[in-house]
Amino acid sequence: MDFVPQFLNDLKNTSIPEYIAVVFGIVSVYFSRKENILVYPTGLINTILYVYLSFKGHLLGEASVNIYYTIVSIYGWWLWSKKDFANHNVLKITTSSKQQWIHQTLFFAVLYILIFLSLKYLKNEFAPGAIPWADALASASAFTAMWLMAKKKVESWIWWIITNIVSIPLYLTKSYAFTGIYYLILLAMAISGLILWMNKVKKDEKSSDYRP
Repeated sequence: MDFVPQFLNDLKNTSIPEYIAVVFGIVSVYFSRKENILVYPTGLINTILYVYLSFKGHLLGEASVNIYYTIVSIYGWWLWSKKDFANHNVLKITTSSKQQWIHQTLFFAVLYILIFLSLKYLKNEFAPGAIPWADALASASAFTAMWLMAKKKVESWIWWIITNIVSIPLYLTKSYAFTGIYYLILLAMAISGLILWMNKVKKDEKSSDYRP
């Protein structure tokens, strides 16, 4: 019954840094869908601001994710910018092999356990506002997605979808209403990104099949 008034109040009290972070986050995802390298400079503005906002809201898992985003964004920027002698991108959009799927799932599982246990301890000592299972799920899936995005793997969008689904209620319960809406928008964009990248791979495969 009190959700709508609380939501509107949270939206009204949204800070300027949160508005800026959301705008640059949406712009960054737009560029990632288009396989445009501007995903990284715009994304860095978003991640740095969310490190600040996450610590402020006791979202330690999300804070760790955004610190990681910042580091991997620099790495991804370097990978995406590499060109061959014909000035074509060296890194291409590809799908994961069965072995790569196993590796990324194990990567996610190990991270989830480590983050969950860490937050379980920190909740009692330093961060009473933390929600260990949700924070860990959003964080571990986001860590996995960001790494795969740097490698231009189609499956990165699947992990982004998981991250966004979990993050929507997570941020709403922390009174970050605008960010909750932001993750709803990102969810729609992630689904669209998955479809676009899958179609891109299929198109490249067909063109290679018909190459003389």
